[in-house]
Amino acid sequence: MSNYQFKTTNIRGKQYVEVNERIKFFRQEDEYKNWTISTEFTAMDSEMCVCKAVIADTNQRVVASGHAHEERAGSHINKTSYVENCETSAIGRALAMMGIGIDTSIASANEVEEAIAKQGGGSTNGTLSSKPARKPKAVSEPVENIMDKAVGYLKVATDKRKAFDQLMTKYGEQLTDKQVTGLKKFVR
Repeated sequence: MSNYQFKTTNIRGKQYVEVNERIKFFRQEDEYKNWTISTEFTAMDSEMCVCKAVIADTNQRVVASGHAHEERAGSHINKTSYVENCETSAIGRALAMMGIGIDTSIASANEVEEAIAKQGGGSTNGTLSSKPARKPKAVSEPVENIMDKAVGYLKVATDKRKAFDQLMTKYGEQLTDKQVTGLKKFVR
C-alpha cells in the first residue's frame, strides 16, 4: 500500500474521508490498474433512487460492492442532483468495502453530513444522535459578531441553503466578500 495521505473532513471531532479522495486513490494506485467501477440503478423514480456500485479486478471478478439510497426531498442539493449523489455514495461505499479510506469510518464525510442534516444536528461528540431536530434561531437583530452567529446558525440549520439566503438578506451588506465565501462553505 502506498503512503497516500487522504484529505479528511472534520465532522464533530472525527475525521472522514470524502468520496473524491477514495476515487483519486483508487485511480492512481498501480495495484488497481485496469480495475473497473460500474454502477447500476436498481430502483429509480421521480422521487428516489437506489444505486449499486461494483468494483471488479482485471479478470472482472467482483471485489467489492456498495449501495446507496437518495430521495429528491432529502436535501437542497438532492432537489436537482439526487441521482448523482446516490451514485457517488454507492461508489464511496464500494471503495470503503475494499478498505480504501476507512481508518475511522466506512461512511464518507458526505454521508455523515447528510445524516446529521437529516437528523437536525445530532450530538457533538462524533456520533449521531436520535435527539429531535433543533430549530435554528431566527436571526432578527444586528449582532456584535455577525460571523460567529452566522456560522452557528448555519451549523444547526436543517436547510442550509435557506439559512444562508436568510443571512444574506439580513446581513449581506455588512459582510465582506471573504466572509460570504467562508459562509458558503457550510452550504453544500
